[in-house]
Amino acid sequence: MKLRLFGALAVCTSCGLFAQQTPTQTKQDSIESLNEVVISAKVLLGSKFEAQNRTGSAYYISPAELKQHNYTDINRVFNSVPGVNVYEEDGFGLRPNISLRGTSPERSSKITIMEDGVLIAPAPYSAPAAYYFPNVARMEAVEILKGSSQVQYGPFTSGGAINFVSTPIPTAFSGSVLATYGSFNTSNLHVKAGNSHKNFGYMLEYQNYRSNGFKDLDNGGDTGFDKDDLVAKFKVNTNPEAKIGQELEFKFQYSDETSDETYLGLTEADFSQNPFRRYAASQKDQMNAEHLQFMATHILAFSDYFKITTTGYYNEFSRNWFKLNDLNANGARVNLTNLLEDPASFPEAYSIITGVSNSDANALRMKNNNREYTSKGVQTKFDYHWYTGTVFHDLEVGMRYHYDEEDRFQWVDTYDITNGIMTLNTAGTPGTDANRISDANAFASYVLYKIKFNNWTFTPGLRYENITLGQQNYGTSDLNRTGSNLTEKENKVDVFIPGIGFNYRFDNNFNVFGGVHKGFSPPGNSAGEKPEESINYELGSRFNFLGFAGEVVGFYNDYSNLLGSDLAATGGTGSLDQFNAGEVEVKGLELLLNYDILSGRSTNFRIPVNFSYTYTHTEFKNSFESGSEIWGVVEEGDEMPYIPNHQFFAGIGLEHAKFAVNLNGRYRGEFRTIAGTGEIPANYKVDSNFIVDLSAKYHLNSNFSFTGNIINALNNEYAASRVPSGLRPGHPFGAYIGINARF
Repeated sequence: MKLRLFGALAVCTSCGLFAQQTPTQTKQDSIESLNEVVISAKVLLGSKFEAQNRTGSAYYISPAELKQHNYTDINRVFNSVPGVNVYEEDGFGLRPNISLRGTSPERSSKITIMEDGVLIAPAPYSAPAAYYFPNVARMEAVEILKGSSQVQYGPFTSGGAINFVSTPIPTAFSGSVLATYGSFNTSNLHVKAGNSHKNFGYMLEYQNYRSNGFKDLDNGGDTGFDKDDLVAKFKVNTNPEAKIGQELEFKFQYSDETSDETYLGLTEADFSQNPFRRYAASQKDQMNAEHLQFMATHILAFSDYFKITTTGYYNEFSRNWFKLNDLNANGARVNLTNLLEDPASFPEAYSIITGVSNSDANALRMKNNNREYTSKGVQTKFDYHWYTGTVFHDLEVGMRYHYDEEDRFQWVDTYDITNGIMTLNTAGTPGTDANRISDANAFASYVLYKIKFNNWTFTPGLRYENITLGQQNYGTSDLNRTGSNLTEKENKVDVFIPGIGFNYRFDNNFNVFGGVHKGFSPPGNSAGEKPEESINYELGSRFNFLGFAGEVVGFYNDYSNLLGSDLAATGGTGSLDQFNAGEVEVKGLELLLNYDILSGRSTNFRIPVNFSYTYTHTEFKNSFESGSEIWGVVEEGDEMPYIPNHQFFAGIGLEHAKFAVNLNGRYRGEFRTIAGTGEIPANYKVDSNFIVDLSAKYHLNSNFSFTGNIINALNNEYAASRVPSGLRPGHPFGAYIGINARF
């Protein structure tokens, strides 16, 4: 590791880290004892170094780690990160369900998700369920924050924050082309190029990711998707020698998706016979979505010690998931979840969805889940750091005004099915199923103070959220929204969210950190509905001993009021109404170990070994009824659904300057889909699974590389989830090859 000194600023030329020197430091100091300055407004961490020196638990997935496997599935990217629980839904990671430290994982709606430091969920306050999720295959890095150091980022502070760092504008002309192809006619094309000059820079990026899908639709047809992603960035800046430095960067992002995805899973018997089957009644199911982002970031650098960063952003997301909602059989409407859990009780309905029997006219009710989202705001951050003797101080103050809304304008079309083919009978009228707007106005601010003296670091912080949540329901008869049948809701929240963390460094190989902070999630828009609140604790250590580098953390989250959500994605009605779940305890252990078998030996090879483990225990401290299709009847002592007790990841690689081979294994323990305790009933259980992936690279020269990936190398057939309706499989064996050209 090499350091170059520029006045008070030290720069690691081998890794790009910046560190602030104290007046007493010399060139011989190790980088571990330097104080890092803020690198970019668009990142939470910016480096492995910063993640390993936080006063709270953090993880930085570096560009090298992302390129190791070239994963396009965010679920697989997170496999190696302790404290992150995910359950799959479609096998490709199109709409992940992510939990941090036991938060409810449904549609990742209880964590703060950002891209380049900006809230990126469709409507983060009023409708945070992540039906749009950034494409990890185009990202430069991924950052995960847990614990007390996340009070800078909200509104969700119960579990943590995830920030996706998009491709930056390069410092010199460069670019790359990555093209892969493999099983199920799956392809990924990723092209990017950019350059910087003295006073301006640019970057253009395009990605197309598509597949025919691995499921077998009755009577044939695609079950895959086609996604496009376009990003353009342009910046102008003052001369490097300017007394006050300024930079203005514009970002444009557009993506679209057409995916032949469904909410309709399989019965237990059919899954056992062929887990990749899809019933005939799902043949018309399709998601169509578009996402648009405009973002402008201005940086005003008065010195290396004082910087003001301001960002304005505007996001639009529209989607219509056209899918089977329910059906009529024997003169009665049949719920899909009930049907697939107990097909023997609904023989006629089962024969209809499988295409075995012809249906009556208008038997299949296909819902147009048409929604449009807007999310916009402006945020600014002041960062100032200084010294008093050898004591380092850093004061960060941030503010954000944000507005978002979800506009539902939905309708139902009805079909019949004859000889396995569906035919439209009655086209519904838009707005006759749902016709309402939910919105949120939010002002957030925070103060975070960092002080370093001797081997101690303390970071007390305070966040403030002022939120007004509303809904205007025009009713299913007022399609022009004249207000003739308008009903309105409003709920206001005003909350302070404190937190404090510490870090004590015994030496460069061992430190202890911990903290306590308030967990918070916004409530719904019903008057008087309470927010989610908890007090969260963590205590951990980072170490480097006999070549083993790692981290061990214990955490305890004490919820005074947990919020659940009525999401169609988890078998509910899809109203998005939240309900109070009362007191809950979540506790667990996170372990991370890294070791290079050949470390310290004179060789051109590396054999890195990685291991991570997460234990999570959840327990309701009171009884209540959530609804049979959400969490069921909850009794005191029950465990939360969708959270496995155990999961681990193990990886080993063989790396050389010319090639690299990496083998990973991921175990995910069984979990329940309805709250309960003891042995999980078979019809509410998702079994444990162990999945092995393999990747390889060969570098022909500095400009060309060949890549290969095998997903699920052992071809294990496993259930990824039971929700929304019925069992659905994970990705089967898949082989992919590619070429990466750099210039």
